[in-house]
Amino acid sequence: MDQLFSPVGLWTIASVLLVSAASLVGIVLLSLSERVLNKLLLPLVSFATGAMLGNVFVHLFPEVIGEAEHIEKALLFVLGGMLLSFAIEKAIHWHHCHHLGCDHHYRPAGKMILLGDGIHNFLDGMLIAAAFMADIRLGVATTIAVILHEIPQEIGDFSILIHSGFTVARALFLNFLSALSSVAGALAVLLLATPVSGIESILLPIAAGNFLYIAGSDLIPELHKESRPKQAALQFICILLGVGLMLVLSGAANPHG
Repeated sequence: MDQLFSPVGLWTIASVLLVSAASLVGIVLLSLSERVLNKLLLPLVSFATGAMLGNVFVHLFPEVIGEAEHIEKALLFVLGGMLLSFAIEKAIHWHHCHHLGCDHHYRPAGKMILLGDGIHNFLDGMLIAAAFMADIRLGVATTIAVILHEIPQEIGDFSILIHSGFTVARALFLNFLSALSSVAGALAVLLLATPVSGIESILLPIAAGNFLYIAGSDLIPELHKESRPKQAALQFICILLGVGLMLVLSGAANPHG
């Protein structure tokens, strides 16, 4: 329980609350036209892709490798993180298609979006907590990467909820409740931190695998839907900016490194 009120605990709770607040990005949508939103969405996805990959290769992998007693075991946990993400996403998609029909959007589909987000957000909360337990600066970088991924995802989810028949107010409220599962995930790790020694050495490589999976299977394929040269160049620039942000954070954390 003491872990909850330690600096690590307070940083973690503040960060997952911030991540949860990203679900309210739907409010911003109300002031944007569809044309403006469509222009912003892929650059946001590109930036999130760069930040997520940058966090893996600039922050998470060095931490995992530096702390690992057996690098092969650590890399197996990275692979496990990728397979876990695949299994969760596959189960959600199977339930959606099997019971609802993949080509239809109505209220049950919106409920499946909320359930799927809840599971992913719970995992995000666990991974953010593990990152803060390893190093507060690593936790900050991981939180930023998660938020940048959440914003374009929440835009899409909010649109699906509205299309499924929810009112704007109800869509925002239920999406926020689903996002709060990240707090539950963080609390689970913080409460287990003392009895389960070295839990971050398991969760950090899983976080790396999770981020690699999201970037590779969800975000990058979305970017490939746009093939015009100018847009492709803009995407590449935004990816580099996302990676650059992680490098800046790394440099700020280690000014003499």
